Order: sequence, then structure tokens, then C-alpha cells
Amino acid sequence: MLLAMVITIMGGVWIFLNPYLSDFEDNTNWNSAVGISERFQDRIDVAGAAPEGTGIRHTLALQATYIRPIDKVETWTIAADLVPNEEITIQHLNQSTIGIFAVNETARSVSIDSPLGSESIAFSASHEEVVIQHNASRAHWMIITVHDEENEPIHRSLSYALSGIQITTSLGQGEHELALMNNARVEHFPNEPWRVTSYPSVGLDQLVDGEYRLSMMLSDVTINGSLGTGNNIGMNMLSLGPMTLFTGEAYNLRFTVINELNDLITPQYHDHWLDEYNLNRASGTLDTFVGYGPYERASGADGFTIDTHGVPLYLEVDVQRVEVSR
Repeated sequence: MLLAMVITIMGGVWIFLNPYLSDFEDNTNWNSAVGISERFQDRIDVAGAAPEGTGIRHTLALQATYIRPIDKVETWTIAADLVPNEEITIQHLNQSTIGIFAVNETARSVSIDSPLGSESIAFSASHEEVVIQHNASRAHWMIITVHDEENEPIHRSLSYALSGIQITTSLGQGEHELALMNNARVEHFPNEPWRVTSYPSVGLDQLVDGEYRLSMMLSDVTINGSLGTGNNIGMNMLSLGPMTLFTGEAYNLRFTVINELNDLITPQYHDHWLDEYNLNRASGTLDTFVGYGPYERASGADGFTIDTHGVPLYLEVDVQRVEVSR
């Protein structure tokens, strides 16, 4: 009878403590996933800033966690005139055709760069849209630069599809998912929506002379092969070479971002960038507001620009490219 009582008491204690033990294990696994993501991001930053062909080797403990790639999950488009006396619009009519419209008809040629190579095409001045056929591809990235009759760049437009990684950890009620994309971090707990916990590296600063600078640091991380799981998983983080996409004064700036991991992520980006704009619009102080604003529609559906009220704006856009492999 004493043995039966002991067994009954122990069984009751186990039933009572089991939910707490499960929560403790879940919290441990979640902390491990967050720690892995922070270390991974730190190493990506170091490798991304290294010269092409160099990098670092790092070891992670991946026991209850596995890492998988999310390919071309976030697409950024950035366009700006490089001179104050022209306004140029570029449309992608189809996969191999673009239309170029220059308000003051100063455009004379265009150069197009993509992973497939570079090509340059000359054309005559026109008050109508100039249609250009090309052999480039927008599948990963494409940079279009318009030149004047002296071959000086007067406009640049780019599209870049960025890849990232997803860290998945098993919890008691399901899987916890954490994604690193373009220096941002988003999380998804079981039975909860996706939530952005860290935003892309986009910053607006005022310089000492009163002018403004918009800095964007894009990050493109690809995984070559499977990383696997285990106590000590060694991986190579190799730089594919940083790229400078914009540097210098910019006019008529427009940028857009579309995240395809989940439908809730892009709207959170929009709300984050338009927060101060909406506050100033509600208080009627937009005439003095400097910062992120909608390009056309107030929702940001047409993209974003920077309101500086005529003060010069400098644009710096760089991309770090890293390949991760065993």
C-alpha cells in the first residue's frame, strides 16, 4: 500500500509539473533559436563586408533547430534621377522590353547590367516613350542606367531579389519560425501571425551642412547545399563581393519593397516607414515634415520617397552578397 501511495504521489507531481517542464523546454529552444539568428547575422555582416572570394568559417550547434534557404523572398526596386534638370520614368513592358520616357528629352543611351552581363543601347531624343529591347534578366538583379549625349549618367533604376534564411525550432504546440531577410528579422509562433521584430537597414541622416543622406544596406544570403543538424555544424560564409548601386545626389527618388514570405510582412514595413508621416498629416504639419513619405498613394502601395522640401538628398545604396555552405 505504501508503494502504491508513493507511485500515486509521484504520478500526480509529474502531471502537475509536466506543463511547466514543457514551457521550460520551449523557452530554452526559443532562446537557442534567437541566439543562433543573432550569431548568424553578425557573421553575415562580417563576411559581407569582406573582399570577393574571402570570408569566415563558423560553427553552430543545431540540435532542435534546422536552417533552410528562402530564395528570392524580398524584391527591392529603387529609382532616382541623378541630375536636377531631368525626370525619367522607366517601365518594364515585358521580360525583354523596357520603355524610357524623359521629360526634357536629354536621354541618349541606356546601359543594362544583370548576372547575364552588360549591354548598351543608343537611341535618338524623343518626346515620346522610347521602347528598348534587351537580353538581360530581372530574375535576380538588374541595373538600368540612362545616359545623356555626353555619356553622363542621368538616371538609374534597379531591381534586386534578395534571398535569406529561415530558422525553424520545434516547440510543444508546433514550430517556431524565424527568418533573416535583408538585415531584418521576422518571427512566427504557433497560432500567432508573423511579426517583424527588426527592420531592414534603411536610415535617413541630416549632414552637418543641413543636407540629407539616405543609406540603404541590402543583404543577399544564399545557401549552397544542406547545412544539416548536429552539435557542431561548421559552415563557410564566403563573400561574393559587395556592390555599390547608388552613391551621390538623387532626385525624384522612389523605392518599393515586396516581401513574399507572408502577406503580413510588407504592410508592417509600410506602417513602420509611414508612422511619422501619418502623425504629421494628422496634425497638419506636413509642410515642415522631413522623412519617409508615400510616392503617390498615402498607403505606400506605389512606393516611398523622401520629403526634404528642396534640400539636397544624397543616396547611398550598397548590397552585401554572401554564400553559405558546409
